[in-house]
Amino acid sequence: MLIQCMGIKMGKYFGTDGFRGEANVDLTVVHAYKVGRFLGYYFGREHKAKIIIGKDTRRSSYMFEYALVSGLTASGADVYLLHVTPTPSVSYVVRSENFDCGIMISASHNPYYDNGIKVINSDGYKLETEVEELIEEYIDKEVDDIPLATGVDIGRTVDYSVGRHRYIGYLMSLATRSFKGVKVGLDLSNGSATTVAKGVFDALGAKTYTISNEPDGTNINNNCGSTHIEVLQKYVIDNGLDIGFAYDGDADRCLAVDDKGNIIDGDLILYLCGTYLKERGELSNNTVVTTIMSNIGLYKAFDKAGILYEKTTVGDKYVNENMVANGHTLGGEQSGHIIFSKHATTGDGILTSLILMEVMLEKKQKLSELVSKVKMYPQLLVNVKVFDKPTAKNDEDVKEAVKKITRELGDDGRILVRESGTEQVLRVMVEAQTEEKCRKYVYEVVDILKDKGYVKED
Repeated sequence: MLIQCMGIKMGKYFGTDGFRGEANVDLTVVHAYKVGRFLGYYFGREHKAKIIIGKDTRRSSYMFEYALVSGLTASGADVYLLHVTPTPSVSYVVRSENFDCGIMISASHNPYYDNGIKVINSDGYKLETEVEELIEEYIDKEVDDIPLATGVDIGRTVDYSVGRHRYIGYLMSLATRSFKGVKVGLDLSNGSATTVAKGVFDALGAKTYTISNEPDGTNINNNCGSTHIEVLQKYVIDNGLDIGFAYDGDADRCLAVDDKGNIIDGDLILYLCGTYLKERGELSNNTVVTTIMSNIGLYKAFDKAGILYEKTTVGDKYVNENMVANGHTLGGEQSGHIIFSKHATTGDGILTSLILMEVMLEKKQKLSELVSKVKMYPQLLVNVKVFDKPTAKNDEDVKEAVKKITRELGDDGRILVRESGTEQVLRVMVEAQTEEKCRKYVYEVVDILKDKGYVKED
């Protein structure tokens, strides 16, 4: 049994997944300009900085792109534009083509009116916390002490869509067999995957069906993609497809749907890929890195398969840090961020799809057959909007309720109360043997939060 009440260390502006908030409310065009100004200066202290930018399909992404470019070039950096592209493509291009850093403009699975700025270092990983803190200090300064570039030192902007095409070529090169004859459904979430995924699957021979493939700036993640997997479930069944994949707004997540319309979440993906890599002798240290949100059923399945596992706090950033520190090759989250360190430095939804296809084709079994032996525990997660996350989470009555529920669940479940790293919410999750128990215990905590006045009413 595992019980955790987790807090997440965050800066004033940067959380676990960059600087995120409602466009021009929490994250403004001035913030973006200042981020650009600082990064252009910071990476240009010893040479002319080369920085690459990608974005998703939100209406505000263009505004933030132009603001970042203005700040970067004003500080002397040359800026290369990938345009609409997945987050993992930025990581790939940064590390493979010697850029000083990369910037992805996206709020991932959030609604269109939110946006975010993710900064990626030259090795393709998320920017170091120390540098994020320096950016925050600069944003809050009343006096701009970074010099403006002049004359030939002013930076330039370069169309670099070729970088996205190279990423597409790289994905295709990783496929080990043809997808000919396989009917594949793709929910592109009206986001970044629209520029990449269908072309990859078509080129590999799949009979590809797409939905949510018409972004208009406001429909990203709107009743589609990995956060609304029920849409793809119905589509797979209605069209008699062999498999379906759903991405989030910036395509660093992937969830799958099997031939029977069942959800294959991140935990099941970790099981399928972990056992497959183990059989092939490619699972380094015989270990998979998970987060504290992973289902008890996954750990029981790993125990039966003889696979070791480690647990980190929630966030692919922390999964990746563990993998790098310990030399592990596979890790991920229940939400669908899956990292294959042999091929990528971040979660990559389309790469995850390709490896799942490889597992299915190599095993010559349907996805529903491959996961049939894994029994997942019922799990209920409720997001509670609160005025102050730390105060609500650390309330004595909340902590006492968590202790009581922990005792009552024993070894047959767990409760987890944690602060979101990207939103002003507490996440209350219970895992138990029945859905009734999950609901009972989750709402015991939620009701206390409401009674104590911590909850923001919609």
